Amino acid sequence: MNIMIRRAEDKENEILTLIAFEAKRYWKYPEEYFDVWKDELTITADYINKNEVHVAKVDGKSVGFISIVEVENDFLVGDLLIRKGFWLDHIFVHPSFIRNRVGSELIFFAKKFCEENNIICLHILSDPNAKGFYDRIGAQFIEEVPSNIKGRTVSLYKFPI
Repeated sequence: MNIMIRRAEDKENEILTLIAFEAKRYWKYPEEYFDVWKDELTITADYINKNEVHVAKVDGKSVGFISIVEVENDFLVGDLLIRKGFWLDHIFVHPSFIRNRVGSELIFFAKKFCEENNIICLHILSDPNAKGFYDRIGAQFIEEVPSNIKGRTVSLYKFPI
């Protein structure tokens, strides 16, 4: 399978949003979680224009994407401190392409992008179902932190470049 990765165009926001929702639904989360996640899973044209968003394509079809954002100042989200620095904000692969190296290729691309832009580390808040993926790529587990879903946690990782 030939995976091509390029910078996303703002007009691709709807397909990227669809991929984000489909990828999350793959894990059979309760539908009420999606009400909480609606804003964070919705990719806007403005988000694409302001951040590093790259789309993976197979045979011309968008099958996944990755985004890197720069947080300029520490800030709190509930009880969670989001630190200044670069974050792997999103990495989503359409369910029909999971376990087909799309996620690995997106990470390889992100690592190369970071090297070229003197970014030495990415912070990651990992969905519980993605922990094995981040462990395999060499990200360092820091701690479990509160999720935006009450009673649930996510894993905080640091990914040295």
